[in-house]
Amino acid sequence: MAEDTKTRARPAAVILTSAAEARIADLMSKAPGDAIGVKLSTPRRGCSGLAYSVDYITEANPMDERIETPGGLFFIDAASVLYLIGSTMDWQEDDFAAGFVFDNPNATGSCGCGESFTV
Repeated sequence: MAEDTKTRARPAAVILTSAAEARIADLMSKAPGDAIGVKLSTPRRGCSGLAYSVDYITEANPMDERIETPGGLFFIDAASVLYLIGSTMDWQEDDFAAGFVFDNPNATGSCGCGESFTV
């Protein structure tokens, strides 16, 4: 008897809200001609150690997490995935500020200005 070989799709490391997906679409509509998507990474900086960084990329790294959104490709740096699993990424705007906002269950602390975090 043949075994059932169905596999479940792996959940994305980061959940994107509809506002975040819309912002990615907006960024890709204005992207430089050689950009293939945007990438989230967590470089070391700030007073708490790690920061969130979203940038255009021109080449895919096969080790990075890849999420297809309605407006374009979104990548998560392979070295950052462990810091971000289970996070939600949102885009928020008001009269004074606009930016991506992260709800990261792995963060154990953040600096006073909210620019960096600790795991």
